[in-house]
Amino acid sequence: MPNETLDFHNDPEAREAYRHTASHIMAQAVKRLWPDAKLAIGPAIEDGFYYDFDLEHKLTEEDFRAIEKEIKKILKANYPLERRELSREDALKWADDSGEPYKRELIEALPEGEAISFYEQGEFTDLCRGPHLAFTGQVKAEKLMSVAGSYWRGDSNNKMLQRIYGTAWPSREELDAYIARIEEAKKRDHRRIGKEMGLFILHEDGPGFPFFLPNGMIIRNELERFWRDEHAKRGYAEIRTPLILNEELWHTSGHWDHYKENMYFTKIDEADYAIKPMNCPGAMLVYANRMYSYRDLPVRFAELGQVHRHEMSGVLHGLMRVRTFTQDDGHIFMLPEQTEDEIIRVIEFTDYIYKLFGFDYRVEISTKPEDSMGSEEDWDRATAALVSAAEKKGVEYVVNEGDGAFYGPKIDFHLRDSIGRTWQCGTIQLDFQMPGRFGVTYVGADGNRHVPYLIHRAIFGSIERFIGILTEHFAGKFPLWLAPVQLKVLTVTEQYNPFAGNLAKRFEDAGLRVKVDGRNEKIGYKIREARNARDSYIVVVGEKEANGAVLPVRSSKEGELGEFTTDALIAKLTAEVASKAV
Repeated sequence: MPNETLDFHNDPEAREAYRHTASHIMAQAVKRLWPDAKLAIGPAIEDGFYYDFDLEHKLTEEDFRAIEKEIKKILKANYPLERRELSREDALKWADDSGEPYKRELIEALPEGEAISFYEQGEFTDLCRGPHLAFTGQVKAEKLMSVAGSYWRGDSNNKMLQRIYGTAWPSREELDAYIARIEEAKKRDHRRIGKEMGLFILHEDGPGFPFFLPNGMIIRNELERFWRDEHAKRGYAEIRTPLILNEELWHTSGHWDHYKENMYFTKIDEADYAIKPMNCPGAMLVYANRMYSYRDLPVRFAELGQVHRHEMSGVLHGLMRVRTFTQDDGHIFMLPEQTEDEIIRVIEFTDYIYKLFGFDYRVEISTKPEDSMGSEEDWDRATAALVSAAEKKGVEYVVNEGDGAFYGPKIDFHLRDSIGRTWQCGTIQLDFQMPGRFGVTYVGADGNRHVPYLIHRAIFGSIERFIGILTEHFAGKFPLWLAPVQLKVLTVTEQYNPFAGNLAKRFEDAGLRVKVDGRNEKIGYKIREARNARDSYIVVVGEKEANGAVLPVRSSKEGELGEFTTDALIAKLTAEVASKAV
């Protein structure tokens, strides 16, 4: 792949080849410094690459300088990357002669008759399908980012390897810009901001089970209130279903065969039960509770349902990856001829929610996975309905082959936050399987019973994760309607506490969340604390304010705003809350 054909920015395959080459360059540098290092795998990933090593030396970020020095030598040498194929016998001999047991295991796992390819660059050879760049010197800017532990093949029964993460870009300027984004992301880490703002805690007594604190509950309750209001406007009826249901239900739904490894189980009265990983089967039982006519459809249920899913401890991450979360589910039972209109309604609803928070997004349509239920005909019909609705709505999308849910294809929404990162949140899943498996029906115009079509959908995806995303998107400076403390009143000395209390009451009477800091502390200290807590507006009161008609106002987003009368500030803040301005 010569330089002139490398379209790093617009061609995902070119970008992957670029970063895959960078991973080989890093592995070559590591082998030069530690010849006894055993090679595992080193793929390209989003924004970079990694390579796993089995090495006695405990790698730290202090080793990066030496590794990057060797990387620069390899780039300068501009080695050609030469591909060659070996027979299975010769490939295994290479692995043994080179002392590469992990490569031997990979070779043994390859199907009989498959071409076994290697890439050579200078003295370094690696088992690899490719593709790669033509020369090492085509990589212009490479940097190592972090080191972590990783089990071979992701199995905790296997040996723990050492994984070095890195990134590579076509220019130093782009690398520097990426590093700046990473540094900004660290500042916005929702775990750090959550601690500073008192939003949530994570405790060793409940790994993966977050505890929400009073300030976090304010954000959560405001989001849920907004969610309920918007669903009521759109004809959804809210339901709530149990956390624990009999094992037989999960056989019926298909989760037992396709999702069991992610579930938790318990026994009640000697019978087997499961803690729900999804809300769908409960919604089936609610629908089945009464008989519907075709005139009643569509029936739209909404549920803020808590679910539990088993996640490996190594992937848990704040509110982003947890073992219990609240899914903002919707289940829409409909006539076949209503399908496209209902999908479009959900697309419009999702678009409204995301734009309210200032998110751009991209859309993927995910098709039938290998592990799935139902006929090809059902899958083709469901996929065609999603595609038709997206195209009729003018939604640009890419196809993600084989990544659908086990019961149906889906539209996924990937949010782009304020520093350019993407997060998968909303989903629209079209299901022709579960209603039939549960025997849910409606009476058609012909007087016979028919099976309805079903949409599963979520917009926030997970309340917990969405709060984490919002925290990082806004760097803790939430829109005023969500902010735990909308106005903080600070007193210069304790003698002004009565005035501050009366002032706060006027704002509270207007429906605003106010706190008074009347502690006997220096005002500079109190101001710094209020800024660190991201309190939306700050007012400092002393003799001048107590005897005057105006208040000095500072915004967490815009800095000093000047002086306002109490009535003018109340009007400003209540208008900002009502408009849900970002």
